[in-house]
Amino acid sequence: MLIRGKGLGRRKPLFADWSIPLPPEWRGEGGVTLRDIITRIVREQIQAFRHRQEDRQGLKVLASRQIANAAETGRITLGESEVGLQAVDEEAAISSALQAFEDGLYLVVIDEVEYKELDRQVPVLEDSRITFLRLTLLAGG
Repeated sequence: MLIRGKGLGRRKPLFADWSIPLPPEWRGEGGVTLRDIITRIVREQIQAFRHRQEDRQGLKVLASRQIANAAETGRITLGESEVGLQAVDEEAAISSALQAFEDGLYLVVIDEVEYKELDRQVPVLEDSRITFLRLTLLAGG
């Protein structure tokens, strides 16, 4: 399934398209709920975030050219974060994503059909396109 993010009034996407495999339990008649889809996508993003954090913790080696270029700027760094690993509350993230949908902060369009109910059955296929459309709130109204 291809995941896309768009914002109203923006030419550029919110993030680069990415994909997840269709879980075996989602195959067959009836589909899954929109709640299940959003939950799965949030879990996938948290897993990817954790993986990126772990990758940044590894030993990094600079080539002599990188050292020379950095020395010209007056600072040589390996790009490590001093923050360390950030904890992510997976259930809170899922809850926030579902609440944001219910509050109308974004729409979900699957295979060119907008879905408005979290507990409605949604048919998804291996090649389904899921688009998250972030809405822009107007000020002063």
